[in-house]
Amino acid sequence: MTTLDLSPLYRSSIGFDQLASVFDTAFRSEQTGYPPYNIETIDENHYGITLAVAGFEERELSIQVEQGVLTVSGKKNKNNESKKFLYQGIATRSFERKFNLADHVEVTDASLSNGLLSISLVREVPEAMKPKTIPISQGNHNVLEHKKKEGKVA
Repeated sequence: MTTLDLSPLYRSSIGFDQLASVFDTAFRSEQTGYPPYNIETIDENHYGITLAVAGFEERELSIQVEQGVLTVSGKKNKNNESKKFLYQGIATRSFERKFNLADHVEVTDASLSNGLLSISLVREVPEAMKPKTIPISQGNHNVLEHKKKEGKVA
């Protein structure tokens, strides 16, 4: 198992204390490659996840978001037991895929078409958290004066 030292990051960053648990979860994840998926950036604040879920119907799929984790799962109904396959290459096993969502990322839509489950996500940063420009005024009315005390610098 790989150990990752994040201490240099903590020295120059504030508020990234959850980053270690995200990396830990990613490294310990024992997910299989099923079902295959794509994650795409549509623009700066819009993302998409597409999962190949051939053979699954809408009622056999579940999408949930809880505490910043998107979970997509599928459970195939067992009504195909009467069929006798010579070869079965289309997987019908149950699955669960988890995706950690960044702060302020929300799932907005999901659709199933031609065996592809498409999930739309958007990052909506609240106005209070967006960068703002502070105007600089001219004049002495807002200037703090720093005074030197004898023998001490304040």
